Amino acid sequence: MSGSSNRSDDKDFKSISIEARVSTEAGSAVDIRNVNSHIRSIRSKTGAGEVNYINSATSVTDNQLLAEIGYKQELKRQFSTFQVFGIAFSIMGLLPSIASVMGTGISGGPTTFVWGWFIASIFTIFIGISMAENASAIPTAGGLYYWTYYYAPEGFKKVISFVIGCSNSLALAAGLCSIDYGLAEEIMAAVVLTFDGDFDVTSGKLYGIFAAAVVVMGICTCISSGAIARMQSFSIASNLFIIVLLFIALPIGTKRNRGEFNDAKFIFGKFENFSDWNSGWQFCMAGFMPAVWTIGSFDSCVHQSEEAKDAKKSVPIGIIASIAACWILGWLIIIVLMACIDPNLENVVDTKYGFPMAQLIYDSLGKRWAITFMSLMAFCQFLMGCSICTAISRQIWAFSRDDGLPLSKYIKIVDKRYSVPFNAIIAACVTCLVLGLLCLIDSTAANALFSLAVAGNYLAWSIPTLLRFTTGRDLFRPGPFYLGKPLSAIVGWTGICYEFFIIIMVMFPTQKNGINKTNMNYACVIGPGIWFLSWIYYIAYKKKYFRGPKTNLSEDDYEEMVAIDNIDEIMMSKII
Repeated sequence: MSGSSNRSDDKDFKSISIEARVSTEAGSAVDIRNVNSHIRSIRSKTGAGEVNYINSATSVTDNQLLAEIGYKQELKRQFSTFQVFGIAFSIMGLLPSIASVMGTGISGGPTTFVWGWFIASIFTIFIGISMAENASAIPTAGGLYYWTYYYAPEGFKKVISFVIGCSNSLALAAGLCSIDYGLAEEIMAAVVLTFDGDFDVTSGKLYGIFAAAVVVMGICTCISSGAIARMQSFSIASNLFIIVLLFIALPIGTKRNRGEFNDAKFIFGKFENFSDWNSGWQFCMAGFMPAVWTIGSFDSCVHQSEEAKDAKKSVPIGIIASIAACWILGWLIIIVLMACIDPNLENVVDTKYGFPMAQLIYDSLGKRWAITFMSLMAFCQFLMGCSICTAISRQIWAFSRDDGLPLSKYIKIVDKRYSVPFNAIIAACVTCLVLGLLCLIDSTAANALFSLAVAGNYLAWSIPTLLRFTTGRDLFRPGPFYLGKPLSAIVGWTGICYEFFIIIMVMFPTQKNGINKTNMNYACVIGPGIWFLSWIYYIAYKKKYFRGPKTNLSEDDYEEMVAIDNIDEIMMSKII
């Protein structure tokens, strides 16, 4: 070992340079600086430049690790591991979400819906594992754009981080729009069932319900963090209740009213192509997209990092457990639905109720049960919206803390009495109300908005992992959750390839021929347009204010959180 480590009480002493490498299982650290000058930094040899030295494996407390990341604790840590899992599981809202995407799933027949879900979920687990590794190493509310900055090439850190921050923020907002639009459709389906189909559903009525839902969800999210944390437990119980109710009631009703179930050959082997795409592409579009739309927003666990207890462990568990639970439970739900569905799928796809799930339940259980299930699913959809509103507000708050958004100095304010970013919640709701105006145009514009939620998130999820394996590979220090270098790389690169495939696929229209303004998929314009405009906005204006993640710790705060003696002990124990 070579270097200088003489430390005195002289306040002018500001740095220590250690030339030896730091031994870790993955990557190596060089030139560790500024041990006694606020935040320690480290310079990469693979092109990522100088960043904070962060090692979650050696951090004793959440606040100490957050100080290493560069922030002070402003929110209350009241989310248990179960509740961190709950926020993602609640947002996925299995039965309401599957009900919303069922029309897409059965457009390729039962086999497409069943096996497409199963296959897509496997790839989603790969994405979740890589995200969990990132979160275990650096658990912070702004996770995705922070990780991007941390591992990005030195000359492009700020702009790439900014684009990813915008993409993730807008994708989460679009996700709330899709949830609330689905809620409006479920409420309207219940109304149409009540009037036996004699009710006119208009874009204005849908938006009215949508807007009311956004406002009420915003009010619920303004409740203190403790109440929001407890709401996740209630949401898990509510979602599991309607799933169990479906598993019991639907087969009984089908047996009584239809006399028999569809056989295994129909459920697992019946393929029908209701589009003019070739069968292989239709299998991907109709089979993968229900899982892609449903098993999403698991990055919400990341955005709760600064409210989670033992975040470096609870956040990874929440990510992977929520994906795995939705994979298996969702697959079982789809199998039950396909066993009970009218084998003439066109009757379900072209239902007069405007909602295939409503038709399926009506056929098996009758009008009253159909209205009951639509009402219960709408309630769970509401809980989904409350959860994702929380996640959006934390991402917006974190991005504003680093001056990434307009009016950041107001949005980043945290109420000291309740430890809740009320202004960020309001900003999230206003953004959703504005984006939701697209739903007033027609269903084509609404679908493009929902596709933005997928494309924006998948870009934001893929880039940090891609950069971790390339320019930032010597900076990564694994946290408690890590697969090991070889397996982590295999899983990570597989997930990255799948993410890019989904980003491309979500841009395609639902039909191959006869494309016009009413059936065009405008996601291919909105998605890249958002990324391009974010880049232009940064170049033209925001680069003067957004300089990447910035610390809000004073030197006294940092020394209180991470004692200097502990710093030396940690550093020396890692030097070879």
